[in-house]
Amino acid sequence: MRAVVQRVKSASVRVSGQEISAIGPGFLVLLGVGANDDQDDVDYMVRKISGLRIFYDEDERMRLSLHDISGAVLVVPQFTLYGDARKGNRPSFTQAAPPELGRSLYEAVMQRLKELELKVSGGRFREAMEVELINDGPVTILLDSKRQF
Repeated sequence: MRAVVQRVKSASVRVSGQEISAIGPGFLVLLGVGANDDQDDVDYMVRKISGLRIFYDEDERMRLSLHDISGAVLVVPQFTLYGDARKGNRPSFTQAAPPELGRSLYEAVMQRLKELELKVSGGRFREAMEVELINDGPVTILLDSKRQF
């Protein structure tokens, strides 16, 4: 599982011109599910996303997490994080999860984040979306559950 985590002042998602999700301060998470991902990958992503301490404290040091600032998470499914463009100019997506697995694990990540009492919003799986954000910093972190060690 791969994620691009962006610290944002705000973020929103539109489908067919209609806003379906919006958050204030927190994280915009672009989440890609791989063909070999499972519950262990969900556990890793939830632990990392909920525990990331990339918000500034009163000493202007990155020590605060989403819980500390009462932040929100907007999780957007993005299979293109598994695009492989090493050969040629047209990426291959063979490493991305098939839709059923992708949807299941994407929803599992969102559910687990909610169980941690975080404010969670989402994109729409297998839809063309417009994502708008005000990046804060900018601060952007890449996570990959297969590269944890």
